[in-house]
Amino acid sequence: MRIPPLYQKATWQRFFVGVVIGSLISWFVFLYMHGVLQEKQINKIHKQSLLIHDMSKKMEIWEKDYNRLNKEAEKKLLIEDVKVVVLNGKQYHLDLLSVAEAEEVIEDDLTSLIAKEVETVYKSKTLLKKSIENKTIEINKKRYRLEVVEIFFYTTMNIEVKLHRQ
Repeated sequence: MRIPPLYQKATWQRFFVGVVIGSLISWFVFLYMHGVLQEKQINKIHKQSLLIHDMSKKMEIWEKDYNRLNKEAEKKLLIEDVKVVVLNGKQYHLDLLSVAEAEEVIEDDLTSLIAKEVETVYKSKTLLKKSIENKTIEINKKRYRLEVVEIFFYTTMNIEVKLHRQ
């Protein structure tokens, strides 16, 4: 088997030369377009990385300021209200009015804490707890001693109290 002698025909030679030259030109066009697009992408990525870096620096500064301002605001929080809850009024068969009156008596004693800073009151929590526990309340001609179960410090100070018969 022989390869046909196409090299002698000019039309085939022109066709093959055209294919080679066309493929070379298309290859160079492809490389040029690919290079230009890659350069644009690299520039875009570089700009975005600079933007991300700047934004992260700004975000760190904002977070530091935010945390600092929150700490300052927490120090300046004031107690606006005092709520007292008697937990075991049903144990001694006390009616709701008697329990509400006992809660009101304790709240009246603690009104001096209103408009004080939460931090200041929190630092003196043991004194506050002892002053509540040393108090005796008379309900229905019976005397009850108070025990502080839990105290929540915030703008509204919540105190949970249990009664014990003396």
